[in-house]
Amino acid sequence: MQENTSSASDSLRAGNRVVAGGIAAIVLILLAAAVFLFVNLPDANAFNAKVERLFVENDDLTSFADIKLLEILAQSGTAFSEVLASYRMVIFVLLVFATALLLAALVFLVTIIALNRRISAIQRSGIQVASLLISREGRAVYINDMEFQLTEAALETMAVLAEARMDDEVLTGAQIEAVISGRNEADCDEAAGATRVKRLRDALGNQLVSELLVKTIARRGYVLAVGKDKIRMV
Repeated sequence: MQENTSSASDSLRAGNRVVAGGIAAIVLILLAAAVFLFVNLPDANAFNAKVERLFVENDDLTSFADIKLLEILAQSGTAFSEVLASYRMVIFVLLVFATALLLAALVFLVTIIALNRRISAIQRSGIQVASLLISREGRAVYINDMEFQLTEAALETMAVLAEARMDDEVLTGAQIEAVISGRNEADCDEAAGATRVKRLRDALGNQLVSELLVKTIARRGYVLAVGKDKIRMV
């Protein structure tokens, strides 16, 4: 148990490092892209500087038309500066939006990977059942905090498997059918017991729970994957 806990902790720390590294890489890449874009954008005051040089270098432009033209050029430079400033803001917003989307995608990807690993671990180790209560009167099975309503036939199958588990026995399909029907084992068909187990799994509903709780052992039979000290019948 300690080894499993240590392994899980190491995996968690490794996953956290991967997430932190991925987030840092995304931020750095987008920051570099932002710096590159902003550095290569033209200077907002470049046009105004050119117009100012025209005023200084051409002081002989004294006619009304010349002055008016220079004023128009100056106003155009101001408009160009304002448009470029708005472009900078648009680029900044788009970069922030792209960063948020990439971070969300990374978090979702890591979450999906973690869930897949957890499901795989559950499938390998089996379902962890803290308690299994079989209530004949209520025709229900309580697995941990989950309640499953069963048919009478499914409840009988579960009870037979539970009693066999408490005796450390593995039952074949024919043995299950013999116990429930009261007939001799030699007169019972293996397929009949297998059908009862299938109906029990169908009654449990949740495929993950049913397949891992009622385990099939090759060439031996069926057994409940529950500690016998955790089984109670009322």
